[in-house]
Amino acid sequence: MRKIKIAIAGSSGRMGKILLENVAAADDLVLHAALEHGASLMLGRDAGEFSGVVTGVKISADVEAALAGADVLIDFTRPEGTLHHLEICRKLGVALVIGTTGFNAQQKAVLGAAAQDVGIVFAPNMSVGVNLLFKLLETATRVLSEGYDIEIIEAHHRHKVDAPSGTALGLGEVVARTLGRDLAECAVYGREGVTGERDPSTIGFATVRGGDIVGDHTVLYAGIGERIEITHKASSRATFALGALRAARFLKANPAGMYDMQDVLKLK
Repeated sequence: MRKIKIAIAGSSGRMGKILLENVAAADDLVLHAALEHGASLMLGRDAGEFSGVVTGVKISADVEAALAGADVLIDFTRPEGTLHHLEICRKLGVALVIGTTGFNAQQKAVLGAAAQDVGIVFAPNMSVGVNLLFKLLETATRVLSEGYDIEIIEAHHRHKVDAPSGTALGLGEVVARTLGRDLAECAVYGREGVTGERDPSTIGFATVRGGDIVGDHTVLYAGIGERIEITHKASSRATFALGALRAARFLKANPAGMYDMQDVLKLK
């Protein structure tokens, strides 16, 4: 059986290194390319140099040359970089697993248009556990739709540049959709000063940034006399890497289109 050829964007970053390790450990995958931005000091060096894995693949900033012949690109970078990679993947017929967060509505529309030509798994969180959480929230929200205030609390490391996290927003979208609301109209992202009583139709978000927290997410249903909390805590980025590789295998076996981890895990 031919191995799936994987390319990794941001290959010398935190997620990139863990992806490299997990690709090297997988019997059905092989590293095809490792990408970094043009100013990276890692250009020209072996992709696994600081991960204890000798890959034989040199880190490159020449995206088109590196992606030629790849099956799937895994991208956990930033929106601008991902959209640049997307354009080239679309040209070359390379599928994408996108774990990048912080896209605006216009950028998401670009992803959707590209999915007419290549397979894309786009998810705010690749963790299997988090995606099970999305499913559990549908049931919890239906049952607790009246008499409960809903708040979403998330915590991440000090280096995260967007807030709330893409996962927190994804959780909010599940809750809002289940309630028949538009998250853009009912979300509250910050409270300060004399805010007045809480509007029961809103969904609140609280953000914590500090230290090396990998990712904690809690959806709180606060009623009279009781609270229900549904929480997921990630202790290692390996959970995101393993989910991304599962998504890559899914794309290899499916036609062009826009998918998410609910599709990959057959939770729909």
